[in-house]
Amino acid sequence: MQQEEQWSSKLGFVLASAGSAIGLGAIWKLPYVTGVSGGGAFILLFLLFSVLIGFPLLLGEFIIGRSTGKEAVSAYKEIAPGSKWHWIGYLGVFTCFILLSFYSVIGGWIVQYLFYGVTGMMDSFAGGYEGLFTEAVSDPIAAVAAQGAFLLLTILVVAKGVQNGIEKMNKIMMPALFILFIVLIVRSLTLDNAMEGVSFFLYPDFSNITSESVLFAMGQSFFSLSVGVSVMVTYSSYLSKKESLVQPAVSVVGVNLFISILAGLAIFPAVFSLGFEPAEGPGLLFIVLPSVFDQIMFGKVFLFLFLALFLFATLTSAFSMLEIVVAALTKNKGGGSRGSRGKAAWLTGLGIFLVGIPSALSYSVLGDATIFGKTIFDSADFLVSNILMPVGALLISIFVSYKMKKDILRNEVIQGSKGLNGLFTLWYMLMRYVVPGVIVVVFLNVVGVI
Repeated sequence: MQQEEQWSSKLGFVLASAGSAIGLGAIWKLPYVTGVSGGGAFILLFLLFSVLIGFPLLLGEFIIGRSTGKEAVSAYKEIAPGSKWHWIGYLGVFTCFILLSFYSVIGGWIVQYLFYGVTGMMDSFAGGYEGLFTEAVSDPIAAVAAQGAFLLLTILVVAKGVQNGIEKMNKIMMPALFILFIVLIVRSLTLDNAMEGVSFFLYPDFSNITSESVLFAMGQSFFSLSVGVSVMVTYSSYLSKKESLVQPAVSVVGVNLFISILAGLAIFPAVFSLGFEPAEGPGLLFIVLPSVFDQIMFGKVFLFLFLALFLFATLTSAFSMLEIVVAALTKNKGGGSRGSRGKAAWLTGLGIFLVGIPSALSYSVLGDATIFGKTIFDSADFLVSNILMPVGALLISIFVSYKMKKDILRNEVIQGSKGLNGLFTLWYMLMRYVVPGVIVVVFLNVVGVI
């Protein structure tokens, strides 16, 4: 039985799924790693693994959700009743709960920067933008309040439902993000020595390709598409039975790669032109980029717009993380009536906020608290990115290729075009033999076994 909640169109589904995939990693982490890992050579690797690993997993999650019309936990129960396979759904719900608890901290930093920009406080901190960033993350009250504000925005959207909340906001946020990237790219490419940044980002230097960069490209190929946590199982359960699954999967993979390249082209020409060194992680977004905008006419306006739309990209990922938990809590109510959905969203959001407070305080009063040598924030990140997500992705690949009936898989893949039989055969072989092996290799690498 299909969910009562449904996307109003395939475009709405694609934008929401792409929004879930496009977040912090796609916009600052992937461009930076690309630059130091062989440029265009790394992009080719990432594209290859996205097609061979990310796409099959994404399509697999789409099939689980759309074939049953149920959210993550119930979908596995329907396909494999009386078994323990539904724990994959619970694993996804738990992973998203923990993920959003520290992801919302970074979202809160963006909220803080927007607040500083609106109130004119951005220029009042000693030490410039580095001092501003230090102040933003080390002020315990401000960090927790900003995290709460970010989660509040997330809750308000998810509580409104799939069509009226998540889909409506994604239809505004995703095109706006794309348009601003184009504006920023045009401006960046017209700066002096901009081509140095383009060369840093895209020039294929195979001498910089190492085993570590190959493994990162493999891991990033499924991490960056929101696969492995059953978010896409829940999202696809809201899709009409009449729609093709292959086209949205191709679109999501393509948009994710495209946005990552746009981010690099918007960032690195300006960074190199103005004499800055590319920095990894939050520093690129919160310290270097504001300094870059300072050198551009109407820079404060562009910085504010960039932060606002970066907040949009972060929120669209947060919507999906909260949605999988809310859908699981309201599974016996056909996707959740307005009242039950709203209650579940608020209670879940409150729980995530409370669990995330230690992560928000990891750079202030809990800075000395460590777990296996890592801060609370970094420990939560390591648990999700290096353990829970690859384990979830491995279990999903095994479930799809060994527990689901091949006829059901074929019918879902070729829906909308009988000419996709060849693609189904290739996809099935990848899911059954290649994807599990690659995930095991990536997992063993990130936990230090190989």
